[in-house]
This record gives sequence, structure tokens and C-alpha cells, in this order.
Amino acid sequence: MNIPAFADLTAEKPTYEAAQAEMAAVHAAFDNAPDAAGQIAAVKRWNEMRRKHRTWSSLVGLRFNQDTRNPQYKADRDYRDALEPKLTNLNNDLKKKVLASQHRDALLKALGSQAFALWDFDARAHSPAIEPEEVKISRLGAQYTELQAAAIFDFKGEKLNMPALGKYYTDLDRNTRHEARKLQFGWYASQRPKLDAIFDELVKLRHESARKLGLRSFIELGYLRMHRIDYGLEDIKRLRKQVIDEVVPLCMQLAKQQAATLGVDKAMYWDDGIHDAKGSPRPHGDYDWMVKRAQEMFDDIGHGLGDFFRLMNEKGLLDLKSREGKAGGGFCTSFPVYGVPFVFANFNGSKGDVEVFTHEMGHAFQNWSSRHHELPDYHWPTYESAEIHSMSLEFITWPWMEKFFEQDADRFRRAHLIGSLFFIPYGTAVDHFQHMVYERPDATAQQRFEMWRECERTYLPWRDYGDLPHASEGGFWQVQRHIYLSPFYYIDYVLAQLCALQFWVRVNENRDQAMQDYAALCKRGGEAPFQELAKSAGLKSPFEQGALTRIIQQAKDWLKSQSSP
Repeated sequence: MNIPAFADLTAEKPTYEAAQAEMAAVHAAFDNAPDAAGQIAAVKRWNEMRRKHRTWSSLVGLRFNQDTRNPQYKADRDYRDALEPKLTNLNNDLKKKVLASQHRDALLKALGSQAFALWDFDARAHSPAIEPEEVKISRLGAQYTELQAAAIFDFKGEKLNMPALGKYYTDLDRNTRHEARKLQFGWYASQRPKLDAIFDELVKLRHESARKLGLRSFIELGYLRMHRIDYGLEDIKRLRKQVIDEVVPLCMQLAKQQAATLGVDKAMYWDDGIHDAKGSPRPHGDYDWMVKRAQEMFDDIGHGLGDFFRLMNEKGLLDLKSREGKAGGGFCTSFPVYGVPFVFANFNGSKGDVEVFTHEMGHAFQNWSSRHHELPDYHWPTYESAEIHSMSLEFITWPWMEKFFEQDADRFRRAHLIGSLFFIPYGTAVDHFQHMVYERPDATAQQRFEMWRECERTYLPWRDYGDLPHASEGGFWQVQRHIYLSPFYYIDYVLAQLCALQFWVRVNENRDQAMQDYAALCKRGGEAPFQELAKSAGLKSPFEQGALTRIIQQAKDWLKSQSSP
């Protein structure tokens, strides 16, 4: 297939009437099929419809994130957000029919058990009755994104948006870091009434959706929508205990070491990411310099990564520079009609540029590797599995960090590993906080701030915000966009981090075998649930008792072998 440049990608704007008519034809073909082969042919026709819709939806969402101020992009997003619940219900009607087919065994064999599990969850997680709530939720999410994207700061003689201000969070000068963080959280404090109102309405709408579907709370609905197929809340609770018992004490020790290394009585929040007296390592070149070295790195790694990155760059499938009006954060999306992904990020000159870039390229490579699957459901795995590929590539690329950091490469590797360890309790805290929020949907804004403070005391006892506004009052969670936009999408990062650290151990022991397993995992896409995919790649499920022990010991040994610069 000849892949056009991103600028030339097009997708027809769907209408509900046309989609309804086309789905009626698919239903008729499925109902009138004389055998399983006929029903499978109807499913293939439906797959083509879904590929077209996902391509259009991804383009709409991406363009809005690229320029949140563009009125046409906003209008397109609003149209999409109003249409998608209706299309979801059309799709679920067919999923239910497939699940109830008289040829179920033959369909199960042809399509895979994972598709049936996914569709069963989808059928239970949506209904026409909750369309009004879904539309309102999408619009509130857009309000949150636009609010953050509009933030502009005057600092050090520059006009900076939120991602660009981030380069000063790890500045060598401690006072600069402190002032940058005061600006950041001062903005959140000034916007608290809006942020509280948006979130309060989101929580109530999500709870109401769950009740309309006959569920006790949004926690149940959230687990269905996140497709937690082979684990549940009790597994998460066991993982929390392991994190508290094994990771929190290590992080407390690392925080004390950090303070000693920096020559301060106590490491404060504005010292996050600074693990030696030279400050946070930064890439030693500009954007074009980094892209050139990334190409060299991926060519060296092999397994198709080099050719793939060359395609992404040449076809304009990378948007990595920060600019006014662009949404913050980083993500990877895809256009299944064309079989290509797209990487979105916000470079700001910090070491995070390399981390975010390698992370999102891991997502992109996985999607590219699994584009051969007939079912669009398998182009991406469920979220916790998807994060394995991205977080693992961050560690797989370690041997090439000299290309970006030159003599500071070891400093980067040390900071990256420590940051990865600190992330585990933070990610667990975010997830636990969300459980607390949706257990008490009528809680006040102040009570939610207290919930977050309780989570910080449990999982992040070393964290001290000092005189920073908002964060010191329990408002840090409002920075975490997943809490607003993607509820319960965060323990996924923790699970994947624990798998990625296993890949880190394995590439150090037998790189060839580990890379073969990594590439094979990418090709599998989403054809199996989380624990099955992890085990197929030679990884231990993070839910297994003692799964963290070896990882933590390996990390301790590596850090001990590295003298702090």
C-alpha cells in the first residue's frame, strides 16, 4: 500500500443516518447468512466500517489537539463527540448479535476469544439510555483540555505555555525551579473554581451512567470500559500492598539520598527529577539534531524499528514541538484505513523529551506491527498491555543514550531509573484516589482534596510542597489529566512499568532473546488479555506474590553500582 503524507490523509465525515443504513445492511447480511462463513463475511464488512470511522475520529481528535483555538477543529470535535455515543450503540447491537450467534463456536474460533470478551464488556458498558451523559462528559473533557492549553506564563523574559514552562521544572538553579512551580500551581489555584466544577459534574455524570446501566457505581463501569478481563479489584488491592511494602520504603530511602546529594536538609517537590548536583541532564542538541540521532539509534536496534521511524518522519507522522494553542501532553493515535500511527508530543528541551519520544514510539511501533490483524479490536491491546511496549522501549534504548546526552548519558540513565521507581507509588496513588472519588460521588471538592492528601500520606510520604499554592492544599491531582479525561487509566502505567522493568533486566541478561520477545509481543497486538500477553513475552504477572521483589533488588543493585555524579 502506498502511504500518503499526513497532510494528504483524508477521511469522509460520517452521518448517523448513513451509518445506521450501512449497519442495517450488515445486520441483514449477518441474519440471513446460512452458515458461520456468511456471518464472518458480515463481520469483515463491519470491520471495514469501523476502520473508516476510527480514521476519521482520530483525525478529528488529533487536529483539535494540534490547535485547540481553531474554531473549525472545535466544531468538528463537538460533532464527533455528539455522534460517537450513537455509533457506539450501533456497534454494540452487532456485538450482542455475534455473542448470541447460533454459530458461536465457529465464530469464536475464527475471531478469537479475546474479541468475545471485549465485546461482552462493551455490551454491558454502553446503552442508548446514557447518550446524554456521554455527550456532556466529552464536552467537559474538552473544556478541561482547552483551559490548560490556554494557560500562558511570563517567565524569564519568555511567553510560555504549560508544556514550555516545564523546561524550568528541572533547571539547575533551585530558585528557578521553585519559582516555575509557584507559577504552575498559582495558575491551578486561580482556576480552582472551574476545575472543581468540571470535575464535580464529570463524577456525577459518570455515576449516573453507571446507575442507569444497573451498576452500583462508576467503579464497576470503569473496569468494564478499561477491559479488565483477566484481573479485578482484589488483584489491584494486593498490588497496592506490595507497592506499600516494597517500593515506598525504597523511594523514601532514595529521597533521603537525593537530599544528601543536593546538599539540602530535605528534597522538596521542586527538586523532583534532580538526582545529582549537576542538575537534570538535557539533550545536547536541537530538534533536528535529535531526530537524526533517533534515526541512527533505531537503525542500530533493528527489528524493523529503523525503517519504521524513517517512514514516520518522512510522511510527517510526528508532531513533537510545543507551541501556543497546542494541547499539552503526549500520545499516539492511529489511522487504520492507512495502517499508520501518529506520535504527538511537546518537546521543551528537557530529558523528558527523550523519555516521552521513546515512550510514544513504543506505542507507534506496536500499532504498526499489529496492523495485519483483520479485527480492528486487535490493532491495540487493552491499555495496561499497550503501555508495556512504550515503557519497555524507554529501557531498551538505554545503550544509545550517548547519542542524545553524550557524556551525561549515565546521569540520564540513573535519573530515568529513579524516576521510574518513584512513579510506581505515584501511579498507585492516582488509581487509589479514583476509587475513593467514585465510591463517594457526592463528596465535596474539599473532601476530594482531603482524599488526595490521604493517598499522598500513604504512597508518597516523602513529598513536601512547602509554600507552593494549590498543591500544598491537596490539589496536585488536578494536574493529572487522566483523572479528568480517562478515569481508571493509570494503574495501567504501574502494571506496565513493572513489566518494562522486567524487560530492562532481561535485555541486560540476554538482549537478543529479549528483543525477539518484545517484537513478537508488538505483533500480537490486542489478541489476548494482559496477563496472557505478559507471560507470552517471558514476563511475570505483577499480581503474583513476590513479583516486585526481584525487580526492586535489581534496581537497588544497579543504583549501588553507579556512583552519584
